[in-house]
Amino acid sequence: MSAQQAEGAHRPHEVEITVNGRPVTIEGPRRTGLEIKQAAMEQGVQIDVGFLLYEDRGDGTRKPVGDADEVAVHKGSKFIAVADDDNS
Repeated sequence: MSAQQAEGAHRPHEVEITVNGRPVTIEGPRRTGLEIKQAAMEQGVQIDVGFLLYEDRGDGTRKPVGDADEVAVHKGSKFIAVADDDNS
């Protein structure tokens, strides 16, 4: 990878992720859990900022993402948001 390609990989760019199965466009490459929830709500996903957010790793596991936790977002990233009182 050239230096220019490496620099481009870290520049802000829009990516489409999913939250609760719904498409959400967000600026990458890194976002906090709170920013992901806020973007999802603004784009019509029926969640609340108080919901718990998890990154769906695609292998059957989910990683908790706190409001202040920064995660890499890329095309195809999947997140699940559930109400705090939901134990699923």
